[in-house]
Amino acid sequence: MTYSITKLSREFGVTARTLRFYESEGILQPAHRGTTRVFSEQDRLRLAFALRSRRLGLSLAEIREIACLYDSESHGEDARHTLQRLGRIREHRQRLLSRIADANDALQAIDELEAKVLAAMKIRPDTANDSQLPLALT
Repeated sequence: MTYSITKLSREFGVTARTLRFYESEGILQPAHRGTTRVFSEQDRLRLAFALRSRRLGLSLAEIREIACLYDSESHGEDARHTLQRLGRIREHRQRLLSRIADANDALQAIDELEAKVLAAMKIRPDTANDSQLPLALT
């Protein structure tokens, strides 16, 4: 299946400029028919991965490297290259796990801060919602 720039832009809620940017960065590799870009299913999957990865805070270089690791075929690859690729994949996994741990720590700190603010306002955390806050502040 192929996709136009308009179709992918709408599906992912991004601009055509964003798609062209990811293309210029080597993350997307659409075919060109004249001046028209034709995106493949692989491009679609890479775009989904890139957008998710950016939300997680990965750099463009990291996204590009992981996408290339995903695309590379192990057929015909010697054992040394396969082990190197596996090592890079594991390094990226470890970095993501570290970021997840950091995000969980940040969420815990926010939860504790919210509990302190609610306690100061004398609102029970299990019943607190945005509609109660204006009443509590008066």
